[in-house]
Amino acid sequence: MKTLLLDNTLWDLCTDAAGNIAVAQAPYQRAQDVASAIKLFLSELWYDTNSGVPYFQEILGKAPPIQLFKDYMVAAALTVDGVVNAVCVIESFQDRVVTGAVTFNDVDGNSGTVAIAA
Repeated sequence: MKTLLLDNTLWDLCTDAAGNIAVAQAPYQRAQDVASAIKLFLSELWYDTNSGVPYFQEILGKAPPIQLFKDYMVAAALTVDGVVNAVCVIESFQDRVVTGAVTFNDVDGNSGTVAIAA
C-alpha cells in the first residue's frame, strides 16, 4: 500500500517536484507509518475505531506506569504492515513530558527509529 508523504514539521501532505501529492518511498515509508501509528488516538480513525493508542482513556492525565506506555508504543508500531519487531526506549518522563524513541525492524531487513517527544 502506498503512503502519502507528510512534511516532517507540519505533519501535512507534501507535493513532489511536479506539483503532485508526494508518495513516501521505502524504507522511509515504514518509519512514517510507525510514527503515524504511535500518534493515532484510539477511535480517531473513523473507519476503524478500534485502532489507536488509548491516550485519553489511559495515558493523558493518568500518570500510567512507564511500562504500560512503552507497551502501547510497541503495539502501535507492530500494527504497521511489514514491521516484525519494535522496542520503545524512554529517555525522560518528567513534568508530563515524555521523550524517547521506538526502534523497529521490518521484513526487508531494514531498521528505523521514530522519536517520541510529547
